[in-house]
Amino acid sequence: MEGYQRTVDYVRDHIQHFSLDNCALGSQGYNRVLLQLFGFMGHGKSSLINSCKYVLDDGEYYIHANALASHTSVTFNRTAYPLTDTITIVDNRGCSTFNAYETGEIYAQLGNFIPLNQRVEWTNNYEDMIYKLEDSEMDPNFTDITIPVFVYSVKKGLAEGEKKDTKEFIDNCRKMTGFYPIVVLTHKTSGDFIQAEKEFLLMGVEKVIKIENYTKEDHGRTQGRHKEILHFLYSVLEDVNFQMKYKKIPKRERVERKKFLLKFLHQREVNQKLEQMRRNAKIQQLPTL
Repeated sequence: MEGYQRTVDYVRDHIQHFSLDNCALGSQGYNRVLLQLFGFMGHGKSSLINSCKYVLDDGEYYIHANALASHTSVTFNRTAYPLTDTITIVDNRGCSTFNAYETGEIYAQLGNFIPLNQRVEWTNNYEDMIYKLEDSEMDPNFTDITIPVFVYSVKKGLAEGEKKDTKEFIDNCRKMTGFYPIVVLTHKTSGDFIQAEKEFLLMGVEKVIKIENYTKEDHGRTQGRHKEILHFLYSVLEDVNFQMKYKKIPKRERVERKKFLLKFLHQREVNQKLEQMRRNAKIQQLPTL
């Protein structure tokens, strides 16, 4: 028990005192690590935030982020929760599916083009999205190094139709941020986490971490849950340290993220117009009564 406690205390201390200034090439203009949580509605993003705060603060359990135990979402804002002086975790608005309509908004959150702590309104209108991007230039954020975290509940299991869209999202996360998403499998005791882990690894994910979140109803401290949460946060910092060994230009990286999003939105608009043309052509071919 003593050895376990020393390990937990060491890892917690490492996380709490992590500084970008201590990276191989220094901070390179970054001042914060932003853990951006994404995923389907009701899969445990808010509970993960509460668990991280609980384990790191090592005090009483508090509900910082609202969470529900069903497949609905109570997160409509893009809300930030500081974990340490350097690390902030973000509860982004969840999605119901990875279609082009919702992923455009997700990428806007991922690229920090939607301000923190503001309501996220889904829109399928091309002009509205472009206006959002232009508005973001009034106060551009290029000092956050973003780590995408995909939260997935093994209760559900990946449907066949979801796999292609999920893999595309994972690939695009890497294109936008330089990091493959860390996949966090929640509710690990309520489903086939081994199968879920295998499926995400086949999509190219490099890190899959299985956890059981603490909750309001069940927050009695256990060695296993503490180690899982600390392992997740430690793994994030391992990725940061690795990437920060290489030369980075934060302003340039933000420009590249914007280029990617503009291209994605343009292609989405083209595809929608082509689909509308196909629907109109089918209607015109219908026999009249």
